[in-house]
Amino acid sequence: MRGRLQRAVLYGGGFLGPFGGSVVASVLPEIGDDLGVSPSAAASSLTAYLLPFAALMLFSGTLGARWGRVRTVRIAYGVYFAASAACVLAPTFAVFMVARVVQGSANSFTTPLLMASLAAVTPRARLGRALGVFGAFQAAGQACAPLVGGLAAEIDWRLAFAVIAVVAAVMGAIGLPTPREPGAASTPRLRDALTLPVLRTGVVALLGWGALGGLNFLVAFRAEDVFGLSPTTRGLVLTGFGIAGIVTARAVGGAIDRVGSYRAIVIGALSGAALVTVVGTVPSVAALAAGWFLAGMSAQFVLVAVNAAVLGSGARNSSGAVSVVQAFRFSGNALAPLALTPVYGWSPAASFVLPAVLLAVAAPMAMPRTRGRSGGRR
Repeated sequence: MRGRLQRAVLYGGGFLGPFGGSVVASVLPEIGDDLGVSPSAAASSLTAYLLPFAALMLFSGTLGARWGRVRTVRIAYGVYFAASAACVLAPTFAVFMVARVVQGSANSFTTPLLMASLAAVTPRARLGRALGVFGAFQAAGQACAPLVGGLAAEIDWRLAFAVIAVVAAVMGAIGLPTPREPGAASTPRLRDALTLPVLRTGVVALLGWGALGGLNFLVAFRAEDVFGLSPTTRGLVLTGFGIAGIVTARAVGGAIDRVGSYRAIVIGALSGAALVTVVGTVPSVAALAAGWFLAGMSAQFVLVAVNAAVLGSGARNSSGAVSVVQAFRFSGNALAPLALTPVYGWSPAASFVLPAVLLAVAAPMAMPRTRGRSGGRR
């Protein structure tokens, strides 16, 4: 039974990261009102979580592999619990922001180690499918976060962070399956992760996630400003993105096993760009909700493909390599509010069209065309 629970925690960690990062997306006006700042200022709490999360992941996977995956992840969950409790109790926006920084920092030491552990026990021919399941849990976190945030805001937005604290405490107490740790002769090195193919794949992750999942807050702004939706309804609309990922991630992973990562990136980038344009320009709540739902499917093509490419490449430091790619991915998510909130103030439509164009053009150009099954194209 304990082994099964530990296996569940392996996937549950994929849920926690996107959940903790996105839980504020649908309740920014409520956070601002409670803590005395504007909704635009409250949107910086997204960056406060995601920027240190992304920055530390440049080397957190390598350090965690050196220190021991199980030990590192359990300590990180303990810190995450404490930071989430601080968000619940935060009396000022400054304290809330510091707690969000600590949350993001702690989570940077879980995601890459969980993915590397999963890859270590999965045959390469089925790696895409396994990562698709992991991606489904990440999508579940993305899906549940705005809905839980919106529902909590009907009573008190702080309740959402109480949920996060409980989840982190439970997963830390259960722990992970104990993998075979690398010996002294194979100590992971950061330079083994900072190769040109890994960095190029990271750029694709940055573009893909920044222009898809990173636009959650813009969709929430548009849902309120144009259609006047309530917090709960905004949360339901945003949840569609994650639900699409949940129901399609495994199938997408199987497709990547067959067609390779490069073709999957092209599919995800082009379809995602078209759907983001629809979400940001069509004056219909139904089109907004449907477009954002389908964009969640496109995001899975990008997300699972970049993970499969780097973990299926046989890199010497797999924990460090996937950590670098995830750092780029969440940098896109962290930078999106900073880059696009001013654009939204100038032209709401342009704040959607600009990242869509960048995704469609730049992501396929940056993706390495390596050969193989999950690791590239045939």
